[in-house]
Amino acid sequence: MRPDRIAVVDWSAAARPRLGRDSIWLGLAGAGGVTVENLPTRAAAEERLHALVAEALAAGERLLIGADFAFGYPAGFAAGLTGRAGALAVWEWLAARIADGPDNANNRFAVAAEANRAFPGVGPFWFRPAGMDLPDLPLRGNARHGHGLPERRLADQRARGAQPVWKLGTPGAVGSQVLTGLPVLWRLRAAHPGRIAAWPLEPWQDAPVVLAEVFPSLLAPAVAAAERQDPGLPRDAHQVRLLAGALWQLAGAGGLEALLRPDLPEAVLAEEGWILGLGHEAALREAAAAPELTPPRLRNDCFAMPQGVDWVPVDEALARLRAALRPVTGTETLAVAEAAGRILAAPCIARRANPPAPNSAVDGYGFAHAATGAGVQRLPLVPGRAAAGQPFRGAVPPGAALRILTGAILPEGVDTVVLEEDTASDGQMVAFDGPVKPGANTRLAGEDVAEGAAVLPAGHRLRPPDLALLTALGIGQVTVHRPLRVAVLSTGDELLAEAQAEVAPHRIFDANRPMLLSTVAGWGYRPVDLGLAPDDEAEIAARLDRGAAMADVILTSGGASAGDEDHVSRLLRLRGELSSWRIALKPGRPLALAMWRGVPVFGLPGNPVAALVCTLIFARPALSLLAGGSWLEPQGFTVPAAFSKRKKAGRREYLRARLSAEGAAEVFASEGSGRISGLAWATGLVELPDGAAVIEPGTPVRYLPYSGFGI
Repeated sequence: MRPDRIAVVDWSAAARPRLGRDSIWLGLAGAGGVTVENLPTRAAAEERLHALVAEALAAGERLLIGADFAFGYPAGFAAGLTGRAGALAVWEWLAARIADGPDNANNRFAVAAEANRAFPGVGPFWFRPAGMDLPDLPLRGNARHGHGLPERRLADQRARGAQPVWKLGTPGAVGSQVLTGLPVLWRLRAAHPGRIAAWPLEPWQDAPVVLAEVFPSLLAPAVAAAERQDPGLPRDAHQVRLLAGALWQLAGAGGLEALLRPDLPEAVLAEEGWILGLGHEAALREAAAAPELTPPRLRNDCFAMPQGVDWVPVDEALARLRAALRPVTGTETLAVAEAAGRILAAPCIARRANPPAPNSAVDGYGFAHAATGAGVQRLPLVPGRAAAGQPFRGAVPPGAALRILTGAILPEGVDTVVLEEDTASDGQMVAFDGPVKPGANTRLAGEDVAEGAAVLPAGHRLRPPDLALLTALGIGQVTVHRPLRVAVLSTGDELLAEAQAEVAPHRIFDANRPMLLSTVAGWGYRPVDLGLAPDDEAEIAARLDRGAAMADVILTSGGASAGDEDHVSRLLRLRGELSSWRIALKPGRPLALAMWRGVPVFGLPGNPVAALVCTLIFARPALSLLAGGSWLEPQGFTVPAAFSKRKKAGRREYLRARLSAEGAAEVFASEGSGRISGLAWATGLVELPDGAAVIEPGTPVRYLPYSGFGI
């Protein structure tokens, strides 16, 4: 199997929504690198898995999903419980009984007690919360007897550190993960009959989506090393990242097939399952140790301002930002046809000239110019013709001509072409008026691009015309930066994530997050939605941790100033590396620039107008540099003003504006940064200089269209 994408999920049986340690983590590996996601509930994880499957099936791709819980139980359990020996019978039985709510509340202990009643004696499942009245579920493992089942599967006996599936609680227990995880996989499989197969429980070779049991502890040494290097991430996050990446490395090297073919009887595999990679730990660990092609992260002090600096002019702030940043994304090699929108990590060098050989620019007749002169020219035609892709194999004698079509290689003896419309021919002779200019209607080899020429520089974002150029020059692959992942977080107790019918007057809807996510996506980056966090430092910290694990840069809105409820700036100051830039611009002013667990954070103002202006002026060029691209200057035009304004010195101002039918800049009636309607009314911004200014109708002003910002 050669998957196009690999997902590894670290499951959790937590009874409440949870992020961070002991929660659900998802690692995704593919051509774009390895990413990590933290999901707060099993319902959210199930929805995400369904989305991954739908994406893969729609794209015609193969997907491998690894789940870190047992796919089967010890021999005899399935038959004793369901009357059928296969593990999938247990999946179906559990899916019909496990009730797992959107808040993680579930009935797994009651279902385990029901399963125990199908066997003699006491057990095999054990542990229940104190005070729970379930006499069929013993509190301790040593209270079990007579159930007649093995304590461990064959895979658990061979995997160092594997726990029995019967244990539902106490440290190291895995039984609850199995009870809550298998119903999710059953529903996933049932939603796409014939398209998803569970390895090795059933034939899987032809399925586009394959489910496999994984055991991240097989990579324990690599995980321990990753924890020492980056202690800010939970172990679960390191496990899914390393295992997904290792499986992807093996798949690319053709080493995944060996892991998928355990040398065990089919009956054992169908009933008990197996752990992917068990017995191949050395190959997995070697793959996990493969270096990631990513540059080192930014310095923690990269945003620091010199002591004594208070207000920073816009141009100085932009210059400091430009000097502090560099690419933070890794690189990969892609086929040119798949590289649209990607940023080149290395210059492109022409492998062949364009055109590769002299050719005709028109349909007509070719000949040697030296054999012609002034007046009417009558030349005998050589049998045959030259066409694009069908070269004439012989030579054209001096004084003779050859029928030639546009794009055809000039054969030996031809250096000039006369346009068909300027000739007369009976099929044996061709006549035209001379003299004809030497080399007329021909293209020289390499007259467009010479072989070996540098055609596109590193940092260039590839557009459709660029793909045409590279293909014409024989460049089949390019080295590009991995797409920049930009996380967006909104904060504030007053915010609501979605529109609702009845809302208290002190609550407002979160306008910034959809605006910023769509802006980021429009710039060609991968948006990561961190959601909406209340004014709670622990919750904001958890969201920032998630952003640092999933993204290359984080944009926050709200809480970036220095007020009582500005939790973002206070948290970044206490636990991150914060440099609060007070920039001399309107709207916007406070801009929190920080590092959180090695990831740059742009703390934007909460007012939507200020948030967008700061994003366009500061975040856009900064994100381009972080993504491996060039520093982007906004496109501007000088136009006459259609408004009046007196501006004081000290701050640069950006007014919401649009052009009138006469090409003059009109500005929105209000400059209030909470007036969101002005953003939609406008088609750009008018930029007023730092100094004092008196603007009257007709005064030249600089107009920056939204389109010049890429929106």
